[in-house]
Amino acid sequence: MAPFQTGPCGPSRGDEMATSELEMFLKTWEREAESTLKLLRALPPTKYDFKPDPGGRSLGELAWHLPEGEAYMSFGIENGRFGMDVKPPNVERPRTVEALAPGFERIHKEAVERIRKLKPEDLDRSIPFFTGPMPIRDILWSMIIFHNIHHRGQLSLMCRLAGGQAPGLYGPNREETAAMRASATTH
Repeated sequence: MAPFQTGPCGPSRGDEMATSELEMFLKTWEREAESTLKLLRALPPTKYDFKPDPGGRSLGELAWHLPEGEAYMSFGIENGRFGMDVKPPNVERPRTVEALAPGFERIHKEAVERIRKLKPEDLDRSIPFFTGPMPIRDILWSMIIFHNIHHRGQLSLMCRLAGGQAPGLYGPNREETAAMRASATTH
C-alpha cells in the first residue's frame, strides 16, 4: 500500500506522514481524543443530571457514551465479535462530572492498546457486527471516529444548554471569536 498523503484527516500539526491507514487512524483518533477531553473538562460540574429532554440521556450519561463506545468497539475488534452479551472491563459510568475526563483517559488508553495490536492488513478483515459482517476498517472510522464526533456535537450543545461554555473544537467558539476580534481592534 502506498503512503497516504497529508490531507484533512491525515497527519497535521507537525506530525510525520502516516505510512499506513492504521497509523493514520491512530493519529486521527489521538487528535479527536484531545478534543473530547477538552469538552469533558468544560462541562458544568453541577449539571451531571441535566436533561433537556426527559426521555433522553443526561449530560453525564451522554458524556460517558463517548469512552463507552471506544471500549465496546475496541473490545469487539480484539475478540473478533460483537454481541449484547459482550461487555468490556472497567466501563462503569462515573457519577460526577469531575470523574468523566479521567475516566475517558483511562478507557481511551485501554482502547488504543487493543487497537495497536492490529496490523495494517487486519483492516480488510470482516468480523461479525451487530448488523452483520463489517470490515474492521469501517468499525474504526465509522463506529469510533465518526460516532464520537457525532455525540461530541450533541454534548457541546448540551453543555451550552446546561449553562456551560463549550470550547471551540474545530475552530473558535463565540467567546474565543469575540476575544480575537477584541484583540485585533486593540492592535
